[in-house]
This record gives sequence, C-alpha cells and structure tokens, in this order.
Amino acid sequence: MKAALRTAGWKASLLAVCLTASLGALAAEVPVAIGISGWTGFAPLTLADKAGIFKRHGLDVDIKMIPQKDRHLALAAGSIQCAATTVETYIAWNANGVPIKQIVQLDKSYGADGLAVREGISSVQALKGKTIGVDAPGTSPYFALAWILDKNGMSLKDVNTVTLSPQASAQAFTAGRNDAAMTYEPYLSTIRQQPQAGKVLVTTLDYPMVMDTLGCAPDFLQQHPQAARALVESYFDALEMIKAEPDKSYEIMGAAVKSSGKQFAESASYLRWQDREQNRKFFSGELEAFSNEAAKLLLEMKVIRQIPDIKSLYDDSYVK
Repeated sequence: MKAALRTAGWKASLLAVCLTASLGALAAEVPVAIGISGWTGFAPLTLADKAGIFKRHGLDVDIKMIPQKDRHLALAAGSIQCAATTVETYIAWNANGVPIKQIVQLDKSYGADGLAVREGISSVQALKGKTIGVDAPGTSPYFALAWILDKNGMSLKDVNTVTLSPQASAQAFTAGRNDAAMTYEPYLSTIRQQPQAGKVLVTTLDYPMVMDTLGCAPDFLQQHPQAARALVESYFDALEMIKAEPDKSYEIMGAAVKSSGKQFAESASYLRWQDREQNRKFFSGELEAFSNEAAKLLLEMKVIRQIPDIKSLYDDSYVK
C-alpha cells in the first residue's frame, strides 16, 4: 500500500513538473515586447514585470523604454508587439499605416500633464508669440498643447515651439530656457518643486484629455488571444498589489524612473489607474466619444490626412 502511494505521489510530482515545464515552454514560444516610457501611468506594467506577475500568468514580457515619437516605428518593424500610449495616438498610428488595437485602459490624468509658464504669464492667450518646449508632433504633449490652445481660440501657429522630450522640456524650463513647457509626471513635479522657475498654469484637471491604454498589433491579438488576455489580467493584478502593498509597489515603480517610493507616490497622486469596472465604462462609450473629437483636431493639425474607423481601434472583449 505504501509503495503504491509512493508511486502515485511520484507520478503526481512528475505530472506537476511536466505541466510547469509545458507552461514555461509556452511562454517562451510567445514572447511579448511592450514599448512604454517613464510616464507614471504606465508604471503598473513595470510592476507586473519586476514583481513577477507577468510570469505567474505564463508570459515572457520584455519591457522596452521607447520615446512615444518612435514607438510606432518599433511596432511597424516588429521589435515590439504591444505599446502603451495615449488614446489619440492610436488614431494617428492607424491613420498613418501602423495598425494597433487598444485592449485595456491604463490610466487617466488628473493633473499629471500640465503647461508650465514663467511668472507674468497669467493666461493661455498670453502665450501668443511665446516659445514653448514640447515633444514632437504625434506625441501626447504635442496633442495636449494643441488641445489647450484650441479650447482658447488659438492654434499651434500662434506660438513658437521647440521640440524637446517631456523630461528635457522640464529640465530646460527649470534651467531658465523657453517661456513655457508642456510636460508630464514625474517631470512636471520637478517644476512644481522649483517655484522660482515659474508656475503650472493649467493641467488636465482644467482640460481632461489625457488617457492611456495598452494596445497590440492586430495580428498578435489574432494569433495569441490568451497571451493578450493574460496581459490585461496582469495589469489588474498589479493594481491589486499596489492596494495591498503600496510602499513596496511604489519603491519598485519608482526605481524604474530613478525616484524614491515617496517621490513616485506623490507623482502618482496626479493620475488614476483604471480598474476593471472603470475599463468597462470607458469602452462602453467614453473611448469612442473622445476619439471622435480628438480625430477632428488631429485632422486640423495635419497629423492625419483622414480619420480612420474609430470602432476598429479597440477590442473591449479583454476587459469583460
């Protein structure tokens, strides 16, 4: 009897080892490279990577830090299969021949993106003829600046722009260069912490137009739907970890952008990561409504030549 039990136990152990090896082989067969930046809203993806959440879901994920202006090039070249970026960016990428489909909303900015100006500039209209440091056309800061100007009866033609990454824009501003800077967290906080350099004039609390999603190439979604679903579930698990172990989570996420856990937590206070229920609401109408308005502005800006089919830019099945 004991021999039979030992044999059964050995067989069960062998089966468990085989299943584990099989899952490992499956993950190795479906590598997933994700292009992101140091934007605070993307940090749960970094947490999922560093804390082993992706691996627990059978994924072999490679997080690649790629500037937003270059992320679509990496996607087109096949060096990444998925990317995190702002909603209006999907319109531009798809319209310009780089197909990508949104599968989960990551965050909404609540003051995490902002326009900083020198003392003496008290309104958006006062920026006419001024020089603003902002990222390249096709990026979130460039769109955000255009959106803010448009809401104030102005356009990018009314200001002078200097192309600088969000980090470089903030650094240039605090160093005394340019009249204004369009940037986002964690770099916007460097301006908040140096009031002698200037002030934050408006943010996404005044103009709520920055929201981010994770999207993947349509052929990847078609070939590996379970991997895509695992990515989404990993993101939601990362949010649960942040709730359960905030200090540990902030330290991990902060380390990725060379900041302390405390500094990262402050940066994160200016945005809201979106859970499953918030995602369902977002995909049920909010995403389409915003995309339609954003597409018209992108057309006016000549970032796109025609508006793509907005309904083709997302797949809500992964958050249901």
